Amino acid sequence: MGVLLDLSRSELAPPEPADPRLCELGFAAWGTALAETADRGDADRARVWAASEPGRRLLSAVFGNSPFLSKLATAEWRLLLRLVEHGPDAVFLDLVGAVETETDWNETQAVLMRRLRLARGCVALIAGIAELAGSWSLEQQMGALSRFAEAALSAALRHLLRAAHQRGAVRLADPQQPEQDSGLIVLGMGKLGGGELNYSSDIDLILLFDSAQNAVIATDDAQAFFARLARDLVRILDERTGDSYVFRTDLRLRPDPRSTPLALSTAAALTYYESVGQNWERAALIKARPVAGDRAAGERFLSELQPFIWRKNLDFAAIADIHSIKRQIQAHKGGGRIAVEGHDIKTGRGGIREVEFFAQTQQLIWGGRIPKLRVRPTCTALRRLAATGRIDPATAARLTEDYRFLRRVEHRLQMVDDAQIHRLPADRDGIARLAIFLGYRDADAFAADLRGHLASVERHYAELFEEAPSLSGPGNLVFTGTEDDPETLATLARLGFADPPRVAAMVRGWHHGRIRATRSQRAREILTELVPDLLRVFGGTTNPDTALLRFDDFLTRLPAGVQLFSLFHANPSLLSLVADIMAEAPRLAENLAQRPALLDAVLTAGFSAAIPDRESLAADLAALTAGARDYQEILDIVRRWANERRFQVGVQLLRRDIDSARTGVALADIAETAVAALLPAVMADFARMHGQVPGGAFSVVAMGRLGSREMSLASDIDLILIYDAVEDGAVSDGFRPLPVSTYYTRLSQRLISAITAPTAEGKLYEVDMRLRPSGESGPIASSLAAFAQYQRDSAWTWEHMALTRARPIAGDADLQRRVRDALTTALCRPRDPGRLVADVADMRRRIADNLPRPSPWDLRNRRGGLIDLEFTVQYLMLREAAERPDILRRETDAALDALGAARILPPQGVRELSEGLALLRHLRALLALLFDGTPDAAALAGPAGATLARCAGAVDFSRLDADMVAACARVRAWYERLIARPARRVSQSLDQRTGEMAR
Repeated sequence: MGVLLDLSRSELAPPEPADPRLCELGFAAWGTALAETADRGDADRARVWAASEPGRRLLSAVFGNSPFLSKLATAEWRLLLRLVEHGPDAVFLDLVGAVETETDWNETQAVLMRRLRLARGCVALIAGIAELAGSWSLEQQMGALSRFAEAALSAALRHLLRAAHQRGAVRLADPQQPEQDSGLIVLGMGKLGGGELNYSSDIDLILLFDSAQNAVIATDDAQAFFARLARDLVRILDERTGDSYVFRTDLRLRPDPRSTPLALSTAAALTYYESVGQNWERAALIKARPVAGDRAAGERFLSELQPFIWRKNLDFAAIADIHSIKRQIQAHKGGGRIAVEGHDIKTGRGGIREVEFFAQTQQLIWGGRIPKLRVRPTCTALRRLAATGRIDPATAARLTEDYRFLRRVEHRLQMVDDAQIHRLPADRDGIARLAIFLGYRDADAFAADLRGHLASVERHYAELFEEAPSLSGPGNLVFTGTEDDPETLATLARLGFADPPRVAAMVRGWHHGRIRATRSQRAREILTELVPDLLRVFGGTTNPDTALLRFDDFLTRLPAGVQLFSLFHANPSLLSLVADIMAEAPRLAENLAQRPALLDAVLTAGFSAAIPDRESLAADLAALTAGARDYQEILDIVRRWANERRFQVGVQLLRRDIDSARTGVALADIAETAVAALLPAVMADFARMHGQVPGGAFSVVAMGRLGSREMSLASDIDLILIYDAVEDGAVSDGFRPLPVSTYYTRLSQRLISAITAPTAEGKLYEVDMRLRPSGESGPIASSLAAFAQYQRDSAWTWEHMALTRARPIAGDADLQRRVRDALTTALCRPRDPGRLVADVADMRRRIADNLPRPSPWDLRNRRGGLIDLEFTVQYLMLREAAERPDILRRETDAALDALGAARILPPQGVRELSEGLALLRHLRALLALLFDGTPDAAALAGPAGATLARCAGAVDFSRLDADMVAACARVRAWYERLIARPARRVSQSLDQRTGEMAR
């Protein structure tokens, strides 16, 4: 039966031409094509049917609405004549039959590609005309398009397998039927699997090969062979040539597509699905169907996969995760009016995807116990759900009507230009043209019908799992599948992320189980619930993309994720804290990534309380080490304790719960406590082999910022190690006795190793010993007598400056007292003021020469920075200590107060230097928290500068920068006044005396 007869019987007349000018051009091109042919008989018959009323209406509908169909109709007018005379069923069967049965072994790949592309054009013309004429229903049209896709796939595979057989790469069981027993499985997914291809559809495939039985001769080459074949198959179908293409081909629904080859063994696929397969993949596999290749092997594979797809028993968490397939898409219950212009009828509100997900989620829940629900087509699934009492029959009927309407709109939309689009025209004129192509007289009537169907789908979709809270947040948050959901990208942008595709790929990777933390099904189920809040919280930080990237690094290092995700789920404030850390504190973020157990400490009752004093810290650590079973466990306990305490200080600084002065003291107390706890353990372990030195004593002296209790999170610890013992031939009393100096040298090395060596808990601190007598060339441990003599006879001025911070922190109490006495003696010796100021200025100049252009935010080395300030204070103490030993203070702020009280420094100097110290020390503590190294001006120009200003309590970064520059200028002015200018006068005076002596 011809299409004109179908047209006369159809209740729906073909649409009017939306563009009369295009219609006129189409008829002109049609006439030219008929005039130029040599086949006068066919041309005359074509003119006759075209001149008839039904024929003219049909051609007007084509020429006036679809440039794509117009071109095909003119080029393939003979095919159109056959449709008129014989009807689409017969013509389609002839065409697809030729594709399915072609057996020309000598056909080249280029010839095959052209043949398939021309056949695809003919199928597109048949499907378009049959639908416009009312000859085919929607289901017939989708079925025909799907069947041709299968035929094209089989033709391409037959060609590739025969070519491989001829090369000797495979041994086919039957070269006449290459696909049979080849072991190659081609699963059609999505609409191809359901037999529901749209008019201009791509095809989603999964390519597998039977692990145990396939046609590859060299079995160890099977993976490489089938991966190459998959690439060739995609090229044959997908590559655009002068004859267009056959099908856009997508292989990304295979297991973990970012890290697996294009073709996967069935064993690998089964292992993946059984171990890390997700519920959205179960939903996708509902429609999986062998469409080419070894179909028997494909059916066997799907049979093995049935327990994964169809579970008879689902726990609450699994059902919740299935619910999330729907809940990740923002559901609107009677929301605002849907704008027709630009609406996406596939993924937008009330679109095709919502109907499909409605059916699939119910199939997943009930299909394990009700085999009748294990069907692929969407409308069939809706009918079965109603028939089994899972949904209301009226709901099934209405959703089926909605679905068919939307699919018809989708097809007409794609028939215009053969474009795989789902978004309606963005302008009113475009909507009007589409409305006419759909048979409406005006755009308003179409818009009203469309809104009615969209609203219906939207309402039923929103009522699905109505009791479950939304997982969509401020918009769609869909991370199922392999493609970016446009609405999800828009949601991520609204949340504050600068690179939504990267974020979406990252989250999809978590759901795919690419990291250990999300390998278990339970972890992914909890993560699904957590992701919307997680993205909202991270999006609200100062640097969302960087924060999430660091969080990804943190997750990657976790051995498992269930406990952490459950912790976040139960403690939203903990998630907020982690987001802030990841966004603003890279040092803390790295600590957390290395030691996730630090989060346990955050939940303890005293985490937000003030850091205890030194005695309380010592008691806390002693209680932990008391139960240690051996020396190694003590090392780990001390490291774990110190890491938790440092993390606590860092978090409190980030939250502005602690100021910089208290931060420096707390960090120094933590370091001192850790070293003091390690020393007895080190000495006891060392004594097991070497015993002790009779009458000997050992002490640890803190230098630098540990000594002055001004540490930051980036600080290492400066130490000097001092012992006291009779050395005249004395040895230790152990199993392996050592001479005294050797004994304390090795004991010192053991202590340093105990502090710096990485264990399962990492390092404790880096240790700097360069401030010991004679620096790096000196012995690692000094006797008290040698230390005192060196300070008296050999030490440089800068070494005495460093001694102003020296403080014994561990070891023999009596030796510590004697060390303090030796320090006081060294610091209180009379000094030549001129030589002292010249030495200090020279040392400062050497430092500046080594770093001539420090960053403005290098607060230690810049002009007017901490070196200038500390040198000024240390110089004044050394200059005056012989007369006023009471001014000696290790802490810089205490020293300024003492210098002011002694009237050595005027009140203005005390005030300006104290204010400068407070600001610079506070900023230095924050920089160590917020940056990995010293930031340059560019790094502080954006969000990082704003974060620094916020943590510093400034109005904005510009104001903070101005305050810092002003403070440094005042510090430098005092340095110039007290050191630089006097040093220049000393130098000039010395030059003058030298000149006079020369004369």
